[in-house]
Amino acid sequence: MALKDNSILVVGAGAIGGISAAFLKKAGFNVEIVCKYEDYSELIINEGLNVTGVQGRFSEKMKAYVSLKDIGKSNDIILLAVKATDMVEAAEDLKPLLKRNSLVISMQNGICEPELGRILGNDHIVGCIVGWGATMNKPGDLVMTSTGDFVIGYIDRAGDQRLNEIATLLGNMLPVRITDNIMGHLYSKLIINSCITSVGALTGLLLGQMMKKRKARKLFIAIIREAIELADVLQLKVEDYGNRLNYYKFISGRNSIYEFKRHITLFLMGLKYRRLKSSSLQSLQRGKLTEIDYLNGYISSNGREYGVPTPVNEAIVNMIHEIEDGKRKITVANLDEEVFEKYYK
Repeated sequence: MALKDNSILVVGAGAIGGISAAFLKKAGFNVEIVCKYEDYSELIINEGLNVTGVQGRFSEKMKAYVSLKDIGKSNDIILLAVKATDMVEAAEDLKPLLKRNSLVISMQNGICEPELGRILGNDHIVGCIVGWGATMNKPGDLVMTSTGDFVIGYIDRAGDQRLNEIATLLGNMLPVRITDNIMGHLYSKLIINSCITSVGALTGLLLGQMMKKRKARKLFIAIIREAIELADVLQLKVEDYGNRLNYYKFISGRNSIYEFKRHITLFLMGLKYRRLKSSSLQSLQRGKLTEIDYLNGYISSNGREYGVPTPVNEAIVNMIHEIEDGKRKITVANLDEEVFEKYYK
């Protein structure tokens, strides 16, 4: 089958899913999309998804569904771009839509691939790092805020011709790298998200504001230490983040010189990306749940299972859940919690 003869379904019409669907439709692929709301589906059908930003401006119309249960046919390639909090329900609804060789490309934050594999079977799952930025101003008004690339791979085997086809497909948007260590790449992104996204949600600060605070930098370092200690027990090789940040080198050395270098690295990161706003903070401000259980929660739950202490990550998970439940406020004062005090010395 020629690549363009594949039926492509994008599940999730937010910034990442909507932009991906629009680019693939523009490239001539047979693309349909699933969104949550009737009025949004009608907008996509009648007016199209409007994409602006670093890759130019264009609009694409396509068939849109409100629910996976409305789709009466199977699909060859599925881009799963829902929030991690909606992933399990979406995966269950995808079961009847899979062919024997269908592939589901997981585009979530956090590490969702093992859970998807449990529900759908590992043979169907392609792990995917989305290395570019996007935002949705309003339904149908999507902005690509930065370029980058994709990193893709199977979670339990080496690449093959089918994976090469996925690379060709996504290559219509941005460059694609294939890896035999997708879990190492996913874990690398999870670590940085567990720092930026989660501490941002606790404090309500932009990254630049956070990195001016010694306590926030200390928490970042503690989160990374716990994550790497767990990775060692899991026998997981963590890849450099963005081909720049080597976590093993970052946490190496205990004297004051090494510690000074860590703080300078974080301060400069904050300076460069000072306007970056936590996605979990944005979710909380919209009254929605965060993806904390698939970020710091992945570290703390695996830490409990494998006997690796992860008190900082566990405390952050609990505090974010308290914010979700209305029992805690978003404030810089959250950095002063007693559980964190020993890491500030």
